[in-house]
Amino acid sequence: MDTQQWWLMRFKLENNQWQESVIGPRIGRPILSPDGNTLHLGNKYRERTADGWSEVKSLGPMFDREDWGIMRLSAAADGTYIFDDYKSNDVLRISEVKNGQRQAPRLLADHINSGKWTAHPFIAPDESYIIWDSEKEQGFGDTDLYISFRQPDGAWGSAINLGDSINTDGTEASGYVSPDGKYLFFNRKPVRDTDGTQPEGDIYWVDAKIIETLKPKQ
Repeated sequence: MDTQQWWLMRFKLENNQWQESVIGPRIGRPILSPDGNTLHLGNKYRERTADGWSEVKSLGPMFDREDWGIMRLSAAADGTYIFDDYKSNDVLRISEVKNGQRQAPRLLADHINSGKWTAHPFIAPDESYIIWDSEKEQGFGDTDLYISFRQPDGAWGSAINLGDSINTDGTEASGYVSPDGKYLFFNRKPVRDTDGTQPEGDIYWVDAKIIETLKPKQ
């Protein structure tokens, strides 16, 4: 029965069969930390325990703000956070850890925060790149996936469209690279119907080697 509610689901491969279980009501857009021990849920999180997952916890006042709308927060191995904010013109922010201290979030550069909106970021565990989705005039469809590579000086490089092997005239969003670095997963929805409604989408995956082909040559 369709309850019209969103749930956080877990699928685990056991004896060559995918086993499904419910973790709880969905909060934010779930994404695992690189070590797999923290499940980030927007401005909240759960920690892995011996029995499953802890209760939902807050990231604290630095992120738990009424004027921010964090849908997806992604963490690098050293604790750097990149997250979106739908309440502030759909922008991306970064919060680094320096000398063991969490730094106040700051906006990413204008060439990242461009287009109609930006959302659903993913940061590589080693901070070598970020992937996000955005709707831009020069894109292939409603929203496309983009990537930016970290430069030697620490700045983020230009926003590079992942190309027509990934993006279509529909909607591509929520890119995520598997912890082993082998696969790029993303959501895709077909182009909107003539009445403006959008059909249901699905999850797709490709070899993550495509990321290396997009990296500018030094």
